[in-house]
Amino acid sequence: MPDFRIAVLPGDGIGPDVTNEGLKTLRAVETVLPELRFHCDELSVGAGEFLRSGNPLPPETMERMKDYDAILLGAMGLPGVRWPDGKEMTPQIDIREVLDLYCGVRPIRTYHPDDSPLKRGANIDFVLIRENTEGLFYGRHGSADLDADDAKDTMRVTRHASVRLFHSAFKMARDRRKKVTLVDKANVLPSMAYFRTIFQQIAKEYPDVETEACYVDAAALFLVRRPQDFDVMVTENMFGDILSDLAAGLVGGMGMAPSGDLGDKYAVFQPSHGTAPDIAGKGIANPVAMILSTAMMLDWLPGEAAKEGGRRLHRAVESVLADPSARTPDVGGTMKTHEMGDRIAAAVLA
Repeated sequence: MPDFRIAVLPGDGIGPDVTNEGLKTLRAVETVLPELRFHCDELSVGAGEFLRSGNPLPPETMERMKDYDAILLGAMGLPGVRWPDGKEMTPQIDIREVLDLYCGVRPIRTYHPDDSPLKRGANIDFVLIRENTEGLFYGRHGSADLDADDAKDTMRVTRHASVRLFHSAFKMARDRRKKVTLVDKANVLPSMAYFRTIFQQIAKEYPDVETEACYVDAAALFLVRRPQDFDVMVTENMFGDILSDLAAGLVGGMGMAPSGDLGDKYAVFQPSHGTAPDIAGKGIANPVAMILSTAMMLDWLPGEAAKEGGRRLHRAVESVLADPSARTPDVGGTMKTHEMGDRIAAAVLA
């Protein structure tokens, strides 16, 4: 009987609200698949933990995470809780770097055409893969002299990180529609020309997969005009950060956008949205992204039982969202957070 240990990091703002619903659906999966067992331990990280202990990611908590089979994260950070240099605390990025979670997977899919602001919003189904450990985010550990005449950030692109990222993208495409789109700015930035060259080298190992390259500004245009043309998109850290939010907007917003940050040994699954402190505790946050992230966790865990759990949870979300009236306020509906969780859990059990 597969027994999995899950570290649960509810975090800040609406993080605890949506995490509760993710766990609710996980328990429903456990009910219909009694061969699965999940032992979940809650760990405190984020802005709230900083206010309690002075550190948003205590070292002992970071070490504990390494003992779990997977990590389920709600959301972290609050606008008013910042470091002395003015930057917001982002322990979720620290976790990616410490655990080497280089592959940021952002599935983008419409569950009903009414959710999309596009006239042709039906059948959007692609995955954006973002390099998670370097790129322009490499400069985040620096600090700016706010009285100086200039400030600089460094974009770092290494062969090691690029090669493993591209292999992940091509392997994922083989399980989908066999097309990979590289998004870069190789016409301007030397680092991106280097990135593209490595992509082209790796592409030769996957002759069965169609490839194309697209500048990031053009990619933003094409995502709005013809999102159905994309299958797997792969890009640098900052470009992926921006485009994944744009992509979420195509399918109903951040509350509909799950994510997984994957490494060779560890993985974190979380909704793509932030903490939304203005609606925290009001019972109106959309838990769909967290529930889909929970399904992604099941897909990633080893063994057929876990993967069957992921399939059942995905199907439950599909069945509930096929009814366009089953929506929380952010997608034009009236359902409460717990009502959406209840509905999806019931669909798992049906």
